[in-house]
Amino acid sequence: MPVFEITKQATFDAAHHFPNEPEGSIYRRVHGHSFTVEATVRSETLDAEHGWVADLGALDRALKAAAETLDHGMLNEHPGLELPSLENLCLWFARTLRPDWPGLCRIQVARPTINERCVLTL
Repeated sequence: MPVFEITKQATFDAAHHFPNEPEGSIYRRVHGHSFTVEATVRSETLDAEHGWVADLGALDRALKAAAETLDHGMLNEHPGLELPSLENLCLWFARTLRPDWPGLCRIQVARPTINERCVLTL
């Protein structure tokens, strides 16, 4: 049986710091990044009425709304992001999206300007 995956991407810019790092560490200082986030929804069945896994427009709106929550803010101020690693950002997006997207199977958060990314497979 075929398995389908659909993916949407959003961007946001945000600041953060790691308060648990030693004094003088570059990670302890407040700094910012441009981020991309991708959300992937998987299904073995297609919606009979539309012939799709899910409405890509609805997934786009949900992902952009989640990213907007973080955009141009301090990541550390959001519950679950007190230590705002890429890994915890993946978990934050998964917790935010999963209730409305039960087929959510993958979150990727990246900092493209410094060639870093993290993938969470659900």
